[in-house]
Amino acid sequence: MTASAQKKDPVEVEAKAAAAEAATVARDEVLEQAPKADPSKDAVAKLEKTSKTAIKDAKKSWHDFNVDVWLTPFNSIEFGPWKRDRNRGKSRQFTTDMDVFAEITENGERTGVLGYRKEIWKDATGMDKRLVLKLFSDTLNWKASMDMMLGRSVQQTLAAGGFPVTSFAINTSEDDNLICVERSADKWPLLPENFSFFIIHDGEPRFYRFRRDYINLGGDYTLIDQHGDHVGHIDGAILTIGGRWRCKLRGDHIDQRLLQVMKLFTGMVSFNSQARRHVKHIARDIRDGRLKPTIQRQEADLYMNPRRIR
Repeated sequence: MTASAQKKDPVEVEAKAAAAEAATVARDEVLEQAPKADPSKDAVAKLEKTSKTAIKDAKKSWHDFNVDVWLTPFNSIEFGPWKRDRNRGKSRQFTTDMDVFAEITENGERTGVLGYRKEIWKDATGMDKRLVLKLFSDTLNWKASMDMMLGRSVQQTLAAGGFPVTSFAINTSEDDNLICVERSADKWPLLPENFSFFIIHDGEPRFYRFRRDYINLGGDYTLIDQHGDHVGHIDGAILTIGGRWRCKLRGDHIDQRLLQVMKLFTGMVSFNSQARRHVKHIARDIRDGRLKPTIQRQEADLYMNPRRIR
């Protein structure tokens, strides 16, 4: 999908519009002072300086949001007569076993909710047990999904000698490309874990990783770009019963897909230790011959060859 075909995120559009407006104003001022037929080198230099200033201003701005995990299912999304039936009517992605467990707030207002498929995570066993998270808008329109790729997770775990390597695929409603988020097997004892991924932007891949903080008390991660710059942070609160994370993303990296990855990843943090143990046990049982490996159809669809003959 080209950039022009994608829906524009209001936050991203606002940030880019502010930078473009600053550059336009400066350009108009320069053109008024410089000769129209032959703009001077000073005019060009001033334009470049203004553009760099706009970029620096974008780096100083941050987009904030909170993820709050509910302690009980008694919430306005699910609680009430025929509530779940009406929710399923709003989106086919809201399955019968969907359990909404967290809300996302921005500027003091709820803008989305996170849910997971409870039946295949809490009740299933073996390779039928998979973690599937889904991001919905406040009106329950589906935005993105995060599927545990159990086949690839086991593959990577066996290759790492039993060290659990969890792998997830994120599918957004506005992009043709899957975003693969994977725990790194390159981890020494007592050092923080890393989850890496990349996003294709205008045909160019942009690489990121979530690194767990060295001093970590509430599930804290720092988002680092391909240049090693810290461009985002997930800060878990300590004194909470369910769980609460304060998140931020630097202005020059604001992108709807990246925000969706951050929101889903923050929701996954609540299940992170359970997911690691599950993958480790599955890989061990397959290695020792106690479990026959299988792949669920929904996961198998994500492995489909896009160049296959139809």
